[in-house]
Amino acid sequence: MTALTDRDLAVVDQAASILLHYPAGDQAARRRIQLVREAVAALPACAARQHLQGFLRHLDGHGGTELAQQYVEAFDFRRRTCLYLTYYTDGDTRRRGVALGRLKQRYRSAGLELADGELPDFLPALLEFTAATRRRDLLEEHRPALELLRLGLQDAGSPYARVVEAVCATLPGPSPRDREAILALAASGPPREQVGLDPYPTTGRSRP
Repeated sequence: MTALTDRDLAVVDQAASILLHYPAGDQAARRRIQLVREAVAALPACAARQHLQGFLRHLDGHGGTELAQQYVEAFDFRRRTCLYLTYYTDGDTRRRGVALGRLKQRYRSAGLELADGELPDFLPALLEFTAATRRRDLLEEHRPALELLRLGLQDAGSPYARVVEAVCATLPGPSPRDREAILALAASGPPREQVGLDPYPTTGRSRP
């Protein structure tokens, strides 16, 4: 398969960002999905394209109400599949506030501002940041959280696993196969990734 250029990676990140937002059914949302479909189809043959196209086929086969229900089931009631990445590494601790502050500073340094009420560790926001700046170091820094999210979605049988799989497929090296391998990855990464990776219950609100 062809190596992805920075532009290709930005397409993957932007597509994943859009697809991981709540599935609105208005005309503007449908136009965005069509743009995603066209951009993904133009990518060279790669695992990320396969995963994203698989999810887009899933969208074609389900109505708006069902898709909304699947989104809520995936992200609103399962703490193991939380879209807020620092929750995996820092949990409900003061460390998380520090981590969020650092992320906000990274956004500001790049000249980007978050929408009102949006947290900087919200995966769709972070993916939009990486697509705009073409700086993917934040994804690599949060890779253990991304891989835990991927694993949780796979275990739950969620179609959204394909979107996260697409992002993980673009990161260096193969994705860890299980939780133990993810913990080993965290231990070998930056010091801040070594905390807060305790198991989470499979139920409970995911939005801190």
